[in-house]
Amino acid sequence: MRRLGVRSWAVPALVVLLLGQMLVAMVTAAVRQTPTIDEPVYVGAAAVYLEEHSLRFNPEHPPLGKLLIAAGVAVAQPRLDPGFDGDQTQLGRRLLYESGNDPWRVMLWARLPVIALTLAFAAVVFLFARELAGTAGGLTALALYCLSPDVIAHGSLATLDVPAAGFLLTAVWLLWRARHRPRRFLPWAGVALGAALATKMSTLPAVPVLLALAGVSVWCASEGGGRRRAARACAGAAAVGLVAVAVVWVTYLLVDPRLRWNPQQHVPVVHGLRGLMVESMPLPEPYRDGMRVQFGFENFPWEGFLFGRLYTGSLWYYLPAALLVKTPLGMLALWAAGAVTVLAVRRLRPAAPYLLAAPAVLLAAAMQGSRNFGTRYALCLPLFLAVAAGCVLVALRHRWGRIATGALVAFVAVSSLRTFPFYLPYSNEAFGGPARTRQHLHDSNVDWGQDLGRLAERLRERYRGERIWLVYKGSGVPSYYGIRATDPRKVPPERVHGVLAVSDSAAAKATGRQARLLEGSRPVEDVGHSITIYRR
Repeated sequence: MRRLGVRSWAVPALVVLLLGQMLVAMVTAAVRQTPTIDEPVYVGAAAVYLEEHSLRFNPEHPPLGKLLIAAGVAVAQPRLDPGFDGDQTQLGRRLLYESGNDPWRVMLWARLPVIALTLAFAAVVFLFARELAGTAGGLTALALYCLSPDVIAHGSLATLDVPAAGFLLTAVWLLWRARHRPRRFLPWAGVALGAALATKMSTLPAVPVLLALAGVSVWCASEGGGRRRAARACAGAAAVGLVAVAVVWVTYLLVDPRLRWNPQQHVPVVHGLRGLMVESMPLPEPYRDGMRVQFGFENFPWEGFLFGRLYTGSLWYYLPAALLVKTPLGMLALWAAGAVTVLAVRRLRPAAPYLLAAPAVLLAAAMQGSRNFGTRYALCLPLFLAVAAGCVLVALRHRWGRIATGALVAFVAVSSLRTFPFYLPYSNEAFGGPARTRQHLHDSNVDWGQDLGRLAERLRERYRGERIWLVYKGSGVPSYYGIRATDPRKVPPERVHGVLAVSDSAAAKATGRQARLLEGSRPVEDVGHSITIYRR
């Protein structure tokens, strides 16, 4: 009886502990970080949704994620000039810095709905893994999710990556449950899939996979002859697809019931197979124009940075390499073991396509993309593979196997907690930790403009009264935070003397005059592992 009593409170206590540390980590990051590069655009679009019911800003992303952000923006009640006619970047700057609003308050409220949703997806991870591998497996999966530096980092921002990945995992979990009760779970799976599509277009490559899984689930739940089961499977897949399409339409109509469409930015013309695909989509015109904008981005010669190499274009192995740097070592081991387990263990094998197919397709699609900007483009992996990792305990029934699993989870916990509160620039111990991430990667992997506020504090504390030079890559406005600085790129290098602060993403891409400027400077300290202060 005593052992049963311990078990009865131990599981809820562990769940609360894991969720509690994740909540503290995300809220701490949300309170301390200044706006990242993408956030002002989403927050500005959300404010326009609320005030003007207009879809004209940020068409390259569907509205649902920004509607969630709008729930927080509505509480903050920022002032916004009616009929603003600038571009979406100018809109975000105007809202946060030029309209008399408090950007700290607006950004915190905009981030809170994403934080709440990130915590809600933890329940999906736990319940999915528990169904497959029992309570211990559910706790293992939950621990990996709640301790993931990437999930914490992006779950604390008013961005779309965690919501899109979480809705997709929810859809797959519901499809798995539909194997036994299709009438109950298939419609909700369609809703979750539609929510993913209505949050971010990068989830589109997973649609054929999920429709196929819907058919498989109905086939498994059906009885009778092959033709009848096949017909039911096709009908189930079609139903999921129709519900998903309906959800996308509803999200656009929630913003503007009249669906007026006057894009604020240029929409490129897309030819060939891509053009035919866009035209054939049974989705609103703003969605299809957003796809055209995304395809236009793919034609742009973006710059990338990997392991000290600056390059133009894209590298197919960028994301796998970045994931090796940005994922805790214990988590990598458990991911691999989990994938092998669901493929090798007979009773888990039916779950393999549900857990592995969608993230594999999305990773392959992202690897073909032209934007080597960060592991956030593969954020589905920490969610799906956390569930797979929970299944390791099914294969490792021996005591020492369970001890090894627990040790790896503990290693993940130590690695994750050591990086607090600097989760965006996290890298694992094999690559030197957060302080050295800038030597391997750039952009949202390390420096997304999040530490402008911390830089202002550091300059006031240690460099008061000195001449400040600043190269900042981000969406914040330095002068708002009290930074009076000059751009050193606008004067000859020999005139730059004093304190030089440089965003690490800008340093990674430095060429010509800026590279010579850094070569002649002495690094003194770093701020949040994303901005380096030099002396000249």
